[in-house]
Amino acid sequence: MAGFAEIIGHEQIIEHLQNAIKMDKISHAYILNGPDKSGKKMLAEAFAQTLQCEQYDIEPCMECHSCKQAVNHNQPDIIYVTHEKPNTLSVADIRSQLVNDVDVKPYSSRYKIYIVDEAEKMNQQAQNALLKTIEEPPAYAVIILLTTNADAFLPTILSRCVVLNLKVVSDDKIRKYLMEHCKVPDYQADVCVAFAQGNVGKAMALASSDDFQELKAAAVQLLKRIHEIELYEFKEAIKQINEYKMEINDYLDIMMIWFRDILLYKATTDVNGLIFKDEVYDIKKQASKSSYSGIEAILEALEKAKVRLTANVNFDLVMELLLLTIKEN
Repeated sequence: MAGFAEIIGHEQIIEHLQNAIKMDKISHAYILNGPDKSGKKMLAEAFAQTLQCEQYDIEPCMECHSCKQAVNHNQPDIIYVTHEKPNTLSVADIRSQLVNDVDVKPYSSRYKIYIVDEAEKMNQQAQNALLKTIEEPPAYAVIILLTTNADAFLPTILSRCVVLNLKVVSDDKIRKYLMEHCKVPDYQADVCVAFAQGNVGKAMALASSDDFQELKAAAVQLLKRIHEIELYEFKEAIKQINEYKMEINDYLDIMMIWFRDILLYKATTDVNGLIFKDEVYDIKKQASKSSYSGIEAILEALEKAKVRLTANVNFDLVMELLLLTIKEN
């Protein structure tokens, strides 16, 4: 658990929460809405830790007893609502951990804070049970719902909560963080940033993932030699792609970034804007042999491949058509 100062981006949300603390206008219910790994839990924990801090400031002091407990996730008045069934947050979960508990006064703090992760998994019964508490909460209760899809909530829940939508974080901030804090080299940071699309948590996960590095290496290796592969060798190439079937969208995204780099270099001859800076020799080589229409055809084929796979078209057939288009262009 870290304070607001450790969070990358999300300045508007941090400002909103800190102003609420400063003006003593804490809402009884918040919804933090954003993609997986986008920072919802960090924001909720920083807010909870700050509210319970014994210094009563807009940043947690990290030194008081409450802050130290919060860091170790054993602050008795910061409660994490969990669920055993992977796809459902049931009415029993909400009742036992929140509704039936909220009337018990805080053990040692000003507030009793409930952090409900994956709150979009609440079924309608669970939401209705929660609604009664949100409508008439004790003065000390603060409920923070973390969700990837605020539209999954009943309108009555949405109308009684402060909804804070997380925005994407700038590529420059994420790149700087990866290089300075995660000690990732610039060329690797660029690829992770391109994939993360403004999601700090996803960028960090990619930077530390050996599986992702292996996936990237396999895709790039194929693209480097695809024009040398004979048609009868396609079966073996498709067999290798099959090893990454569970991560096929990431595999196709790597291909897409590769050809966008080729298109960018062909149009500008500027290597500074490339994502695959460490592969600049092969990017230049393929750019010199490719036409603009050919690159556009490949990018369109990659988008079509994603659509076909989503529609459950035969995997090997989709890959064969894609590789043929890449080879022909």
